[in-house]
Amino acid sequence: MSTDIPDASPDDVPSRAELAARVDELENALAEATAEEDRKKMSIIATKGTLDMAYPPLILASTAAAFDYEVTVFHTFWGLDILHEERSKNLKLSSVGNPNMPVPNAVAALPGMDRVTTKMMEKKIADNDTATIEELIRTSLDMGVEFQACQMTIDLMDYDEDDFYDDVTTGVGAATALQDMADADIQLLV
Repeated sequence: MSTDIPDASPDDVPSRAELAARVDELENALAEATAEEDRKKMSIIATKGTLDMAYPPLILASTAAAFDYEVTVFHTFWGLDILHEERSKNLKLSSVGNPNMPVPNAVAALPGMDRVTTKMMEKKIADNDTATIEELIRTSLDMGVEFQACQMTIDLMDYDEDDFYDDVTTGVGAATALQDMADADIQLLV
């Protein structure tokens, strides 16, 4: 078998080792590209910032990431409080209009009842050794979950972007969220 290549100098012909290295490089690139294509995507929209409504998007996001899903969570309106480092530590639980609360609405409407029901829930979270909001956010970020903060809501509610957890993506609009949802295998509104 001849290795003659017309119009090529001997210096232009790669060695077998160079060709083998290039084949390995291309196979690795193909494997990575194929793995990305096979990876499922989940898109979650988080709109509420109460203590009981902060958990569902965070638990779903971290669980999906553990199963190797590519996950984005778009936070808008009161959902931004979940991403705010200080506010996320003081989320409240509304006792009015919540049919699963252990108090009737007439009692729940009394002044200070939200504080009481929030303390009850915080105690239940601590007693069951359930992860805190902060722990779930940090774990999710470590697992590659992308938390997006709605720019319109940031401007509307006068949030300071520096108050969000590190690695939260700001400057994201509804069009980006919609495109992300269109590309996702699973879309959730929480």
